[in-house]
Amino acid sequence: MEFENVTGEPEIEGIEFVEYATARPKEFGVALQAMGFRPVARHRSRDVLLYRQGDVNVIVNADPKAVASEDLEAGSEVMLKALAIRVPDAGVAYTRALACGGQPVPSRAGPMELTIPGIQGPGGAVLFLLDRRAGVSFYEVDFLPLADAQFDVPALSGLHFFGIVQYILAGETDHWCNFYERVLGFAPLPEGVRFGVLPRGAIIRSACGRFFLQFIEPPAGAEDAHWREGFNRVGLGVPDVEKTVAELESRGIHFVDSSLLGNRELGALTRTLVGGTQFELVHHRP
Repeated sequence: MEFENVTGEPEIEGIEFVEYATARPKEFGVALQAMGFRPVARHRSRDVLLYRQGDVNVIVNADPKAVASEDLEAGSEVMLKALAIRVPDAGVAYTRALACGGQPVPSRAGPMELTIPGIQGPGGAVLFLLDRRAGVSFYEVDFLPLADAQFDVPALSGLHFFGIVQYILAGETDHWCNFYERVLGFAPLPEGVRFGVLPRGAIIRSACGRFFLQFIEPPAGAEDAHWREGFNRVGLGVPDVEKTVAELESRGIHFVDSSLLGNRELGALTRTLVGGTQFELVHHRP
């Protein structure tokens, strides 16, 4: 793939939020609360709730336009549809993304709502680019606090964003790695460095070293089978995986047997929750 010439050093400041689209917001909300999240705010004009714990923000979108997508109609009742990355200047990052071959996503902002530039990710997923240059957060503009909600929710067991697993088409690993490197300054992991218990595929990390993207192609010989390209699951970092697993199990979250995955000190994978959603725990300190 050929890129236009772009200047300046790409960088990110963190992950602002991940967004799920679902036709079952109440059931999915119950699962999120079992994971330690709490609902803190409701969107001003749409059926959208903001869940939070620590610095991890999860948006649950049940707006009819969001849940009428082809994927949801096909039976996937909960879909990880968007990742919002915080950057120093969203306009600069967006211009860079377009110069690097990114495809723009039409704005969905309504009156008096923040316009967030977005580009297409794998399989129709959306990559949003946000900044805080105006001194006002996205949540203050687009959301209204829930009555009696505590906006600062303590993180369970030091839980924090670790990364996103992306399923991509066969032969597209280099394309996506190069794209994120050019647009946001990600880089391959050093030789021999791996994380968690599901290290398959290629992993790249942000320049700050705190956030990771994992790309997984379909298994050899399965290229013709159904393979849903897109964001697959969220990875959550925790200082002590075994302690976090025990705490989450006490809250009703069940995990895949560690004998099937490997050393639980390194990571763990929840069994499927509402709509087939899973979360991955990875041993990591922010």
